[in-house]
Amino acid sequence: MAAPHTDEPRINDRIRAREVRLVGADGAQIGIRPLPEALAIARDLDLDLVEVADKANPPVCRIMDYGKYKYEAAQKAKESRKKSTNVVIKEMKYRPKIGSGDFDTKTKKVEKFLGEGHKVKVTIMFRGREMAHPELGKKILDHVADDVVHLARVEVVPKLDGRNMIMVLAPDKRAQAAHAAMVKEQEAEAAHAAVSNGSAAGPQPAPPTAAPTAPPTATPAPAPAWTTDVPPADANTETPPADATAEAPEADPAAS
Repeated sequence: MAAPHTDEPRINDRIRAREVRLVGADGAQIGIRPLPEALAIARDLDLDLVEVADKANPPVCRIMDYGKYKYEAAQKAKESRKKSTNVVIKEMKYRPKIGSGDFDTKTKKVEKFLGEGHKVKVTIMFRGREMAHPELGKKILDHVADDVVHLARVEVVPKLDGRNMIMVLAPDKRAQAAHAAMVKEQEAEAAHAAVSNGSAAGPQPAPPTAAPTAPPTATPAPAPAWTTDVPPADANTETPPADATAEAPEADPAAS
């Protein structure tokens, strides 16, 4: 009964060749050796003998740590799957008589799909007598392509497909990079203009400070008016002092 086929190489005692071309663990070419000798060399190094090219004559075998080799190969395959992009074709459907609001909403979704790296199939659905006017659908598809020109390129030009008209858009990395660079440049120019306008205006002068108000001075009360008819004494008229030694008046002899 035949053994099941596997993609894994034969190792150690599973190798069937009588002699092999031996490669050392460091990649050095050891030469053609009988299989028992090659196995002994691998066991002395506590490593495995792995048949890496079974179609060669004689087969090429390498000395290595097969468990470590399998682990590293699995990690590389895992990283490769992470980096690979799974391209999905999205679809967006329009009507020939679509309104401007619905058109803008659907086109924004198309932009979102393209920004995520997906292709987009744009479909115009005709009904009844609308089939007699395919130019209306062509006009809408051209409008969509113009609105997303910064993100995508037309991969499949508009064409009729039964009662529909289709167009396929694919992400354009060059256009996206150019658009991102232009937006960044515009933002830098706007920031520079704002700084320039602020420098030209200069600092705003401080508002004038009000001078301190002096406290009100007390108004002296008016002097009281004279209530008598006696004029005041003249300041230049000297009043003779009273004589303290003045003699008393003589008595009248008739009174005695």
